Amino acid sequence: PCALTGSPPQALVDDTEDVSLDFGSEEELALRKARIRHPLATFFHLFFRVSAIVTYLFCDWFSNSFVACFVTILLLLSFDFWSVKNVTGRLLVGLRWWNQIDEDGKSHWVFEAKRVPTIAASTEAEARIFWLGLIICPVIWTLFLFSTLFSLKLKWLALVIAGISLQSANLYGYIHCKLGGQKTISRVTSRLFGTAHVPQRQSRRISEDGTEDHGKTVPR
Repeated sequence: PCALTGSPPQALVDDTEDVSLDFGSEEELALRKARIRHPLATFFHLFFRVSAIVTYLFCDWFSNSFVACFVTILLLLSFDFWSVKNVTGRLLVGLRWWNQIDEDGKSHWVFEAKRVPTIAASTEAEARIFWLGLIICPVIWTLFLFSTLFSLKLKWLALVIAGISLQSANLYGYIHCKLGGQKTISRVTSRLFGTAHVPQRQSRRISEDGTEDHGKTVPR
């Protein structure tokens, strides 16, 4: 029939030929689908700090008591400081910071960053939410400071300063963890590959839970 019609011969496709499709591992697919792997930590990372701002803006609508508004906002700021410092930073971005006193009475600031394979367990959406909430809220409290000064509502000044101090402390600590953690990890990696004869306990300080510490001593 091909010779009669003048059309070129067509190649037949073998239906029995197997075609392999690479869909990736199940863990990679699950990681892509799980945009928010820690929904509870992500919620409370924003809940306390946003609630403090909303309460500060609209507390006069619900209560005429300055003391009740002051205490409520201060409690929300305190809960936010503790949860961000001890829980959400570790879960969402693999960072943590704290202060400890040694036997000589000296104050040590410790900034902890988890190694890269562990950080990969957190998603980009969680990291974006963490850093946006950490940066934007102190900026808002700074705007409240100027509005308090210009409107002469000095009774709120102490509360606004407390909000700036608590949230800026977390911001400073996590920025130090982020920047200092990358430098320490790169330095440890080069030391491991460069000097294989150095004992492992001297070449790196990695704790048992897969984290790496780097501290800065500050005189008390």
